[in-house]
Amino acid sequence: KRLYFDTHALVCLLEENGFTTQQSEVIVSALVKIMNTNLDMIYKDMVTKVQQEIALQQVMSHIGGVKKDMIILEKSEFSALRSENEKIKLELQQIKKQVTDEITKVRADNKLNLNLEKSRVKELHAQQDRALTQTDRKIDTEVADLKTMLESHKLDNIKYLAGSVFTCLTVALGFYRLWI
Repeated sequence: KRLYFDTHALVCLLEENGFTTQQSEVIVSALVKIMNTNLDMIYKDMVTKVQQEIALQQVMSHIGGVKKDMIILEKSEFSALRSENEKIKLELQQIKKQVTDEITKVRADNKLNLNLEKSRVKELHAQQDRALTQTDRKIDTEVADLKTMLESHKLDNIKYLAGSVFTCLTVALGFYRLWI
């Protein structure tokens, strides 16, 4: 353990800032004790280089043992896994074929249903178009009737207006004649 600062310089600095020599030495002594305690705590958790090399050798020997075990397991289990894998591949191919057949059936059914729905929709559209055409004809007929009626009322109004204007002119001319 080494302290990497000058304790005497710290004592002098404290004395320059108003502490007595005894107070400065006590403060520095307390700081040294605190630092030593902290260093002890740090060193307690540290591993020496020799301990580290021993641990590394132990780990390497364990890894070697695991490698040997893996090779043995690979040889014994690999053939079993390979045969199991082949069985699963065959089952998957069968399932794939079944799924493909089912998909083909569903597609055919969907096409048939879709064509039926298309024909129904076309029939509905045709019915709607006929109904719209009839409604348009009725509306056109009603509009033409209303236009005819409007024109006749317009002519009647013009007649009444012309009659009213001529009547007012006659009355005005009559008053004019009376006054002159």
